[in-house]
Amino acid sequence: MKTLIATAAVLTTVFATPVAHAQAVVGQAAPTFQATDVRGKTVQLSDYAGKHVVLEWFNPGCPFVQKHYNSGNMAATQKAAVSKGVVWISINSDAREPDDKKATASFPAWLKDRGASPTAVVLDGAGTIGKSYGARATPHMYVIDPQGKLVYAGAIDSKPSTNPDDIKTATNYVSQALGESLAGKPVSKPKSQAYGCSIHYGLGDTLKNLFKPAG
Repeated sequence: MKTLIATAAVLTTVFATPVAHAQAVVGQAAPTFQATDVRGKTVQLSDYAGKHVVLEWFNPGCPFVQKHYNSGNMAATQKAAVSKGVVWISINSDAREPDDKKATASFPAWLKDRGASPTAVVLDGAGTIGKSYGARATPHMYVIDPQGKLVYAGAIDSKPSTNPDDIKTATNYVSQALGESLAGKPVSKPKSQAYGCSIHYGLGDTLKNLFKPAG
């Protein structure tokens, strides 16, 4: 029992261990994917060629996610982006059965109640998309340009806390990256350290990362 408790404590660390399967590299082509969203619609990254795309990893139970949603910050960031023609895909990669009907029903309602209306909501229970991007925490944010290149990866902003008051003085890295990229400029801060709750990819992958030799 003590071992299980200790393991659980590690799994909920704010800064999670990097995923060994990570392939996404800022400055290179973003990993392609195909998934089914909560409405049963097929979502393919290739469908949005020629547009900016934001990928947002979320988990309603995470206090860091709640900070940005309950304050209205995530919805405001999303609406500002979508108004400029940006595609926004919200993804949950925590391990679960692919046919988790409860999550399918509750996530869209949770997002809507907080003023969010992403282009698509994807349940990535097998962790396929999350692993290909190296998503480690919620929220973990990625910005892809119209050429399909990853131009930003990391935190939503510069204040790694659960305190909503910090939002006022934080730099919103996603808005900054989008603004620069939409203006045809290089992204001044293409990478940052993602903060939030660890994404639980399943015990096998998690333990493999936890006990991977250093160096």
